[in-house]
Parts: sequence; structure tokens; C-alpha cells
Amino acid sequence: MKTVLGRTGIEVNKDGFGVLPIQRATVDEAVRILNRALDGGINYYDTARVYSDSEEKIGKAISSRRGEFILATKTMQNNVEGFWRDLETSLKNLNTGYIDVYQFHNPADYPRPGDGTGLYEAMLAAKAQGKIRFIGITNHRLPTARAAVESGLYDTLQFPFSYLSDEKDIDLVRLCAEKNVGFICMKALSGGLITDVAAARSWLAAYPNALPIWGIQRESELDALFAAEKGDPVLSVEQTQRIEKDRTELAGNFCRGCGYCLPCPAEIDIPNAARMFLLLRRAPAAPFLSEERQKEMAKIENCLHCNHCRDNCPYSLDTPALLARNLEDYRAVLAARRQSA
Repeated sequence: MKTVLGRTGIEVNKDGFGVLPIQRATVDEAVRILNRALDGGINYYDTARVYSDSEEKIGKAISSRRGEFILATKTMQNNVEGFWRDLETSLKNLNTGYIDVYQFHNPADYPRPGDGTGLYEAMLAAKAQGKIRFIGITNHRLPTARAAVESGLYDTLQFPFSYLSDEKDIDLVRLCAEKNVGFICMKALSGGLITDVAAARSWLAAYPNALPIWGIQRESELDALFAAEKGDPVLSVEQTQRIEKDRTELAGNFCRGCGYCLPCPAEIDIPNAARMFLLLRRAPAAPFLSEERQKEMAKIENCLHCNHCRDNCPYSLDTPALLARNLEDYRAVLAARRQSA
């Protein structure tokens, strides 16, 4: 299956590679995984300047095969000087002369000509110089995402989209199709809360303009994706039931694990701690009950209530309260396990 990224005209495999998790793999593992993915037909790779060494690993692994894949990266800079610094660094790390899709990385508002920042003008200059081909934007805020698409300034939008999304999110995907804006969906597994890759992939198949980028860190995850590609893209009865069950369990406000709450001054691992209740019940619990993880969860007691996490949450969650509830539940689960041991 293939999809076209809107007016860019870029045709890619319907499955993209989200390279953020590669920062947690060794260089040798990254080289092996990225080449296996490319050999298997995955030809869209998305990374970012802030994903530690992910760009460098792409540069070492597959830059010699540059003509075989589409490359996207991002900048979080909010000034022109930083924009050019990030762009030149990314080009060097990726070992390439150009980036196919260069994206503004989750800005609070979308850059536009004449807004005083000079950022959109810098994008145009970079495009004129042949350093980028298309201009994109990523976001977690629905109003900002819609406004960016409506503006006509962006070739692509990257936004969270999975079978846990609501009608407003689905309308955004349809708007992208109407405006001929390429739609790249992150969080297709909702940060790990969705565990059935095949069901997630089959659900997304109903949206032909949506390109999911799957976060892959291990070869086993790549194997699972390849196996899903061989299956029936039409949802089965069992998959439909699983989706409805997940929607019921995960309805409402829950942490998506996006990480925009970080860094935490108390060094709390918020993306995991704030959804521990769900992780314990949706994946093998043992890794989350290790001594190391218990120490990490105990850091919640050191919360400074500075509200940095709450103020920076794209989903307007009351993160300190969410952390406190998760710690209470975590300790209850631990006590029950010890009693039954």
C-alpha cells in the first residue's frame, strides 16, 4: 500500500518510520534496523534535531542509499539564527545535501510571513537554496493544526492520530485531504497504549491520505510491522471489538507520552509515571514493577508543584494530580503483588 503526501506529490509506502526511539538503540542496532526497514520497503523516515543522536544514526546507516527514501526532520527554534543553525546541523548529521520535508516542531502558533519572527521567510530561503524541498509543521494542539492547514502555507501536517482519536481529529484528516496537505500521523499506537499493531494499521487504512510513522526501536517491533503488512487491511470482527474495548478503557483525559512536560525539575519521568495505571494493565507488568522503576515512581513524592508540566501539556492535563493518582495506584498494585507472592 502507498499514499501520496498531498500537494508534494511524494508517493511513499503507507508505513513510515518514526526514528525517535532509535536514540535508545546502539549504533550497530540502528544500522541494522534502518537498513532492514529500507530493504522491506519502508521509505519515509521522520526524525528531529532534538532527538539526540537519531539524525546521526540515520546518517551513518542509510545516507549512502539517499535516493531510496524520503527524509523529514524538524526544528524547535523560535528565531532565525537558531533555525539556520539547526538546519545546517541536521544536514551535516544526516549526511545529506537536502531534506525532503523540513518541519516546525510543535510551535504554540504556526509561523507565517510577516509575523515578526522571520521563521517562515527562513523556510522559503532554505527552499530557494535547495536545502529543503517542502515546508511542514507538527503539532499536538488541534486549533493550531487546523489554522496551519487552513493558511495554505504548509505542504504537510504531522499530528497525533490513532483509533483513540475523536471526530474532531478525524475532521482534521479530512480537512488535510480537502486542502491537499499531506497528513503524517504520529502516535499511531498512542505512545504504547495500543498494543495491537495490526488493528491500528487496519483502522488507519480507512484514511488513504494518512501516513503513520511507527516508532521503532527493536527488530522485534519491525518484525511485527512487517507481519501486519501481510495481513488483511480490512478490520476483522475481533479487531473491531478490540478497538471498541480500548476506546472504552482509554476514553477521556490520559497522558499520551508526548514529553512536552519535560524537563521536570524533580527529575520525574512524567511520560511513563503519569500513565503507569494504564501501562500496568495493558502490557506485561513485571518490567514496570522492578526496583529501578519503583525508585523512579517514588520521585513523584518530590514534586515541586511548579506546574511546568501542566503549563506545557498540549492536552491541558492536570499533570501533578495525575501523577499523584498514579503513584497511589502503583503502590496498591505493588502491595497486592507482595501479598500474593
